[in-house]
Amino acid sequence: MNIIIPMAGWGTRLRPHTLTIPKPMLPIAGKPIVQRLVEDLIKSTDEKIDNVVFIIREDFGKKIEEHLNAIAYSIGIPGHIRYQDQPLGTAHAILCAGDFLNDRVIVAFADTLFKMNFKLETAKEGVIFVQKVADPSAFGVVKLDATGAITDFVEKPKEFVSDLAIIGIYYFREGAELRAEMQYLIDNNIMGKGEYQLTDAMENMKRKGAKFERGIVQDWLDCGNKNATVDTNAVYLGYLKGTKLVHETAKIVNSVVIEPSFIDEGVVIVDSVVGPYVSVGKNTVIENSVIKKSIIQSNSVLKNKLIENSMVGNNTKLLGKSEDLSIGDYVTTE
Repeated sequence: MNIIIPMAGWGTRLRPHTLTIPKPMLPIAGKPIVQRLVEDLIKSTDEKIDNVVFIIREDFGKKIEEHLNAIAYSIGIPGHIRYQDQPLGTAHAILCAGDFLNDRVIVAFADTLFKMNFKLETAKEGVIFVQKVADPSAFGVVKLDATGAITDFVEKPKEFVSDLAIIGIYYFREGAELRAEMQYLIDNNIMGKGEYQLTDAMENMKRKGAKFERGIVQDWLDCGNKNATVDTNAVYLGYLKGTKLVHETAKIVNSVVIEPSFIDEGVVIVDSVVGPYVSVGKNTVIENSVIKKSIIQSNSVLKNKLIENSMVGNNTKLLGKSEDLSIGDYVTTE
């Protein structure tokens, strides 16, 4: 079985953090989003994963490609790079990995993380992972029949048809059939809202007898913007609570690290309180500061700062000012 990860977007809603790297490479609890996603997909099945394919823009550059291949190597699975240089839709993106669409396949878009408490049933023809949402108009949704089989795929419905949003994770038992239907869309220029849609390919498969069933995840963790990414980091750290999250090389001097918080190698924390729900990247220095529920990336320096619900990038300096104060009654500083 192969895993295909379309990730050719830069993630403009997360700028400035995505000005230098694509969104799936941003860290969650110390690992890139895409690495967390692949590791969780592997845990979701008892099947052997033969390959993982990352679909990216060629202008991401060789450094990103090397990092992605290193992620695959660290997991023990051959990694492959394929390019999508035009944003022509979900079906077009997946078809860029067409040479790996020849058997069972998991497709997972790399802008979301998930948690589920069951194993993927690979004997089924297709599984579309969904979760209930309050406002389905912003999502693709599925409609079900009385047996729980999917009867319809509806893209961003203006009127209510279902509250089961497609979260961007799919399983197909017959990857070759999926490939043929996506190629049919492109050969015949069949578009929805100006793009080649995966849901149109699945609709054609369904008309020909394929049966798709829903898979419901326990948690669906969004990484679409800064606040959502910080929240996802906090939730994921909660999953990891009780495991070793502070690297043995980190220096914690006259400071408190409140669990769960991830402290990477080479970090120095002096006269500070860090946590809960904080991730700190390699070789970052924190002095005389209080950091809560935030992501601090690598090789940065924070001094005399009070930070909460924040993301701080790599190689950044945030230097506050030490103050000697005498403040009386009924004073507010913000």
